[in-house]
Amino acid sequence: MRAPEGPGDAAAPAVRQRLALALDRPTLADAEELLRRLGRWFGMGKVGLELFVAAGPKAWAAVAAAGLGVFADLKLHDIPATVEGAARAAARGGADLLTVHLAGGPAMVAAAVAGFGEGAAARLAAGEPGRWRGPRGVLGVTVLTSEANADPGVLAARAALAVEAGCVGLVCAAQDQPVVADVAPTLLRVVPGVRLAGGARQDQARVATPAEAIRGGAGLLVIGRAVTAAENPGAAAAAVAAEVHRALGRDDARRPWNPGQP
Repeated sequence: MRAPEGPGDAAAPAVRQRLALALDRPTLADAEELLRRLGRWFGMGKVGLELFVAAGPKAWAAVAAAGLGVFADLKLHDIPATVEGAARAAARGGADLLTVHLAGGPAMVAAAVAGFGEGAAARLAAGEPGRWRGPRGVLGVTVLTSEANADPGVLAARAALAVEAGCVGLVCAAQDQPVVADVAPTLLRVVPGVRLAGGARQDQARVATPAEAIRGGAGLLVIGRAVTAAENPGAAAAAVAAEVHRALGRDDARRPWNPGQP
């Protein structure tokens, strides 16, 4: 598969800041190999439950060492005190973005935001700001993309909760963006379930192409099996980056991302 024209042999900085590589691997060594092979196309490395359980914060350190922002996709959902402590530890330990389930309710989400803020302040005071220049903070998970349907009323209520609690962004399917944008227009929208046209859905019920997600207002796309399970992962990453480059348009692809804005 020939790499498409557009950003060249690595994505332009403004394109990389729109792409998070899902490091869904069973070992740290496997994740580090993905970073070596594909990191130049991405601005963030997403560490989910599988890798975090296997490697813990060492996975975050590996992402940071590769020069990418650290996306801690832990989807916290517990009592407020526990979530607050976990969020504080995550931010202090190097996480730039941290996911929590908005289904946990206002007190839990607010506790996550407070804890993350304290941890981030401690990290900054220790002289460890990291290299990520996008927004830092808590992302509220609305409805998982593995679910076939997302009730608009639920989406709107959860988006409103994220705004009230002080989240920096929302995780939602591409199809859900119009609903959440009405309620939370300034929050960063993070879209998983991204597939190249004709790609396999796997266990994702609600998917979209990179261009569809970007044109719908997504600020950050989570790219996993569309690239990592491809016959030629490097060529697939190049295809994703080129599609995002075209969807952003010439001006947006050259201009640095405005932190905090989708």
